[in-house]
Amino acid sequence: MSLPIPEEPRRGRAGFVAASLLILLLGAPGPVLAHQVPFSYLDLRLQRDAIEGTLVAHIADLGHDLKIEPVERLLDPAVAATQSRAIADMFSGRLVITVDDHAVVPQWSEAEVVATRQSLRLRFRAPVEAAPGQVSVEGDLFPYDPGHRTFVNIYEESALTQAILDWDNPRFGYYSGSTQGRLAVVRRFIPAGIEHILIGPDHILFLIGLLLPGGSLRRLAVIVTAFTVAHTITLSLAALSIVNLPANIVEPAIALSIVYVGADNLLRRGGRDARAWIAFAFGFIHGFGFAFVLREMDLPARALGWSLFSFNLGVEIGQLLIVVLVASALAALRARSEALGRRLAFVGSWGVVGAGAFWYIQRIFFPGGI
Repeated sequence: MSLPIPEEPRRGRAGFVAASLLILLLGAPGPVLAHQVPFSYLDLRLQRDAIEGTLVAHIADLGHDLKIEPVERLLDPAVAATQSRAIADMFSGRLVITVDDHAVVPQWSEAEVVATRQSLRLRFRAPVEAAPGQVSVEGDLFPYDPGHRTFVNIYEESALTQAILDWDNPRFGYYSGSTQGRLAVVRRFIPAGIEHILIGPDHILFLIGLLLPGGSLRRLAVIVTAFTVAHTITLSLAALSIVNLPANIVEPAIALSIVYVGADNLLRRGGRDARAWIAFAFGFIHGFGFAFVLREMDLPARALGWSLFSFNLGVEIGQLLIVVLVASALAALRARSEALGRRLAFVGSWGVVGAGAFWYIQRIFFPGGI
């Protein structure tokens, strides 16, 4: 550890105190200084039939949890060997590695002394039934220390992926570059896209507002396609961090888009139908809203394209479900009574305007909720 070069000491008592502190720091025991940075290191190597790993932990952390004093005793190979089982049992309860949603059971080796790093190294091997598709690493290795960090390196052939586990982020998910990895991405992100559109009342209401006036199947297909193309563009740009807008702009803008589509329904005259252009223009804004959710899901770097495609496909599936249900119900109602269909479109459009206005006021003036 390097110390900053002290300024020229002032004369008198202040200079004496500064000099004394410097002497104390320089004379502090090595292990204490070294452990001012609380790190562990976990290396994982993905094989076809197993995951091989190496875990390196500092003796200060191990000594604390194993109640060994002084902790330097762990640098004795004989002592480290006798503590190997206790260390392995401790980590088995704190480090959870899952492969394709199945927890693996590491087979730990005897602890090795790494004197230059004042640490112990343990190796392990965890058999798997097939080449890993998704690997999840979760663990708080030393709960007594909220500042502790574990640096994770995942090796797959010549590729290296790195992550950090800490108090705020105790889990990391990795998708392999194999076919199994791509399938795992699809299985995760398609349902996430469907769920997001189905539980997002603002996106649903925007779609309903577009569908209320009715129209031919071709007309509705053009409207929905325009919305899809636009939000796909901004979803991809935002997820890739190429273009970003803050939530305090995007969320009120989405509310305004709902007000606009409802108002357009009420003010439309002479057969004018600009819904496709409205869907396209405001689709860009809704795409940023979708991206907020996607970014929270920690996109896998090695499968970025597949995760974007899968999430967007899920959004389209959910969107299609809404369109089919709403459009079919409105068409059936108009088939029974055209006047009733027009009345529902009128009342529904006012409802769309009202809900959008409420969300706009809430998101501008009461962003934390009313």
